[in-house]
Amino acid sequence: MKLLHALLLLSTLAMGAPNAWAQANTVPSEPHLLVKGNASRTVLPDRFLVKIALETVDMQTDIARRRVQANSERVMQLFNRHGAIADTVRADNLSIAPSTRYRDDKDVFEGTAVSRNLEAAFPNAEALQAFLGELKASREVQVSTATPTYSGAARLRAELKAEAAAQTRASAKGLAEAYGARVTGLYSISDVAPSFAYGVQAGSWPTVAGMAVSDDYADGRGLDRVQVTGSRSAAAPAVVGELLAAAPITYTENVYAIFLIKDGS
Repeated sequence: MKLLHALLLLSTLAMGAPNAWAQANTVPSEPHLLVKGNASRTVLPDRFLVKIALETVDMQTDIARRRVQANSERVMQLFNRHGAIADTVRADNLSIAPSTRYRDDKDVFEGTAVSRNLEAAFPNAEALQAFLGELKASREVQVSTATPTYSGAARLRAELKAEAAAQTRASAKGLAEAYGARVTGLYSISDVAPSFAYGVQAGSWPTVAGMAVSDDYADGRGLDRVQVTGSRSAAAPAVVGELLAAAPITYTENVYAIFLIKDGS
């Protein structure tokens, strides 16, 4: 309920102050507080993507088409056998085009190239490994993997954004009360650090856990909206084209807010 309330309140703030996000790179002339909210979470990936490129070149177009179709059916069967997530399975339409090779300073016709791209995601690294172990790669069947992802990333980012925004409100209220002042309104809120015009170079912002996060405040550059980090397990051997270990993914959201204040007396 707290998270839902934070999400609703964040939406209300954005609707009630339409110029707030647009003013991210300015600071008001009135007394104000500039605060940063930070929220992060580490999750394990649950989408392991594999891409298959099929292509056959032959002087007989129908022969090339039938070979690509046969390879496509075999790959789709392996997707199903090893538990590929149904709504991630995709098969492009066949592509047919002439194939030439540059030889002896001229293009030489080699035949008709028929191609098709397939892809699917598996729920864990073990399923992907089992699929790769049974797939027979060749000149006509090329395989590659992509960086694992987390299916709930969009929802998680929204939650982190709301948590960071709620943190800015709590920080502003606490700081204002500590100095006998009170918050009178929101001037701006953004996920990009505003430009500083205080005559000094700002340092690092402390995070919730007390760790410092360095920002490019002096020249007004902001942080990326989401920072995603991860690394392979040190024990996993490096094998080209095959992902053997799933590293955690850390999502981080930063929110910068400027609140107007006045003397509480």
